Formats: sequence, structure tokens, C-alpha cells
Amino acid sequence: MDGIRIDVISVIPGFFDSPLNNGLLSIARKKNHADIYIHNLHDYGLGRYKQVDDSPYGGGAGMVLRPEPVFSCIEALLAEREYDEVIFLSPDGKLFEQSTANRLSRMHNLIILCGHYKAVDERIRQNLITMEISIGDVVVSGGEIPALLLMDAVIRVIPGVLGDSESALTDSFQTGLLDSTYYTRPADFRGMKVPELLLMGHHGKIEQWRHENALARTEQRRPDLLDKESFEESKKK
Repeated sequence: MDGIRIDVISVIPGFFDSPLNNGLLSIARKKNHADIYIHNLHDYGLGRYKQVDDSPYGGGAGMVLRPEPVFSCIEALLAEREYDEVIFLSPDGKLFEQSTANRLSRMHNLIILCGHYKAVDERIRQNLITMEISIGDVVVSGGEIPALLLMDAVIRVIPGVLGDSESALTDSFQTGLLDSTYYTRPADFRGMKVPELLLMGHHGKIEQWRHENALARTEQRRPDLLDKESFEESKKK
């Protein structure tokens, strides 16, 4: 396969059934741009009940993923091929940004470990994980939703996945700005009209309008994306 392989480790593998068979991830798989394998951590669990978690030493609420199942699963994968990154999705990881998605899209093999319960045993993070990613300052019930977000962001920028090859390149954050506003037919809807310039067909002026619009929207909505130097430089374009 000429694309990316992603192995996802989860305690609820059925969570991925619908997303993998619908939408962009399904399209990428059918086009052979992405192979995605979901591994049930319980297959590597301990004892009769395939236990994967236990209470934390020192007490406290919640359960912690045990090291044995995770080590067994990841070591089995590492024995089969070399992986560019072993990613753990965690609130205290590095904030996920478009530049990271772009970089990961150029890799060949990734492992994503979805946390669950309270935490994972720290020895997993110290010995197996090569990259920790956070989707933001929010806590969700497990790493499955962040894993889907990461895979979608990474796979959609792989050349050939989207029907319009330029679409992903003009998305928000690709240029450091939010995207511009867009309109479609009808040109006049209940008295609300599309900006006249967009109807004229002058592509150079339209691109300039979109850049200025994107700049203004970013300054208004996400000024944190702009430093003074880049803002002044963008206004000159």
C-alpha cells in the first residue's frame, strides 16, 4: 500500500466501526491511501476476564491501565515493523496543531494508544510512547474521540485523499490564518447579497479579497494566532 498505516489500541474497539466505514476515513481506505487497524487491548488482558486495568497504588478514585497488556500489544506490533511514532493521547501532551498533522501525514507507520479510565501506568509512557498529543484543555472519557480527530486531520492532507487536491491546502491554519468566508448560490437570498467582487470572475482580486478577509477574521476571532510581525507582513500581501 502506498500510504500510511495506523494501528489504534483501544479497550472499546467497536467505537470505530462507523467512522471507519463512512466519510473521509472510509474513502482513504478504499483509495489505498490509509490502512487502519483497531486492536482490542482486552485480547492482551490478564486472566480469565482479560483484565486491563487496576486500582492505583497509593489510593484515589478511578482505575489505571496496567502495563502488561499495553506492553504485550505494542511489542507485538513493533516486532512486525518499524513505527515512526507511538502516540499517546493525553490532556498533558503537546497541543495538536495543523503543522503536526502535516508532519504525521508524511509518515508510514503510526501507533495510537487510546487511554481510558483514570490514567495509564507511567511506565508505559516512559518506555513505549514517543509522542504525546492533546486535543485541547478538555477531558473526555477516553482517547477514542481524540484518535478519530487525529486520524481525520492527518489523513485528509495526504495527496489524493480529497477530490479537490487544493482543498486541504486552503483550510484554516494551513497559512497561519483562519479561512475566509464563503458564499454559494443564490447570489441574493432574502435580500442578503453575496459581495459583488465574488461575482465578477477576476481571480486575482478574489484571492486578494479572501486573504484580507481571512486576515480580518483571524484578527477578530483568534488574535492569538497573530504576532505583530506576521500580522504586518500579511497585510502587505
